[in-house]
Amino acid sequence: MNSHQLCYNGTFYPETAALFTADNRAFRYGDSLFETIHCNGTQIQLFGEHMERLQLGMSHLRMEIPDNFSQTIETNIKSLITKNKSFLGTRIRLSVFRNSGGLYTPKTNRISFLIESSKLDSPYYYLNKKGLTIGLFDSYKKASNSMSGFKTGNSLPFILAGLHKDEMKWDDCLLLNERQNLVESVSSNLFIVKDGILYTPSLESGAMNGIMREQIIQIALNLGITVYDDCIMKPDQLMDADEIFLTNAIVGIRWVVAYEERRYFNRSSKILIEELNKKLFPSD
Repeated sequence: MNSHQLCYNGTFYPETAALFTADNRAFRYGDSLFETIHCNGTQIQLFGEHMERLQLGMSHLRMEIPDNFSQTIETNIKSLITKNKSFLGTRIRLSVFRNSGGLYTPKTNRISFLIESSKLDSPYYYLNKKGLTIGLFDSYKKASNSMSGFKTGNSLPFILAGLHKDEMKWDDCLLLNERQNLVESVSSNLFIVKDGILYTPSLESGAMNGIMREQIIQIALNLGITVYDDCIMKPDQLMDADEIFLTNAIVGIRWVVAYEERRYFNRSSKILIEELNKKLFPSD
């Protein structure tokens, strides 16, 4: 039986293979970016959007973007899915990191890439039956800067937030920026609904420039829902919301049932995830 495979710079290895040495810059300095991508069979959802964000982040970090990079990545993702016989739902993690050399100052801007795959429970997006319980994590703020919209190798705020949610026995928790504004959750963008209007923290507040965030905004607008995507949101607004939900590219939408003593509905989540599946998985 073939072992589970991963792809490193276009070559396929068993996932147990030792690929890196101690001078790897992602390990030493967090000199890396990554994308998590949803696939249905060998169909890659929102691939163009993921690659656009990744390459914009690479440009910000002054990493060299190889010729035909998107085509190379797409070909290797599809090959990896086939090799791992993951023909239903698949989670792809695509990492890029600057090649070894130098201390803080790199000796090269050339990059390597790593593609990993894992199976999902469903090839489509489905709404969680049991609503999430959430709280606030305010011990470590997420900075708002030119890199805050990208997924970088520096994930310490999210690691600490994840540990905090487990200690508190919550399903997720929300991070704040240095101005005490709501930003996002451990792995998702934040939306609230009040009086039929959709609100989400602005990218300037430090929120991830989420691929699914943009999809939900566009779907809501197409449905005639008013959307404010440039909000400065305070924790007090959570208590006044009619609904809260979280979004990311892997799970789509997850609705929240409880924050502190407040309880919420999920009417908008149901409508939006139905439209999301129609858009991304159209019937033949």
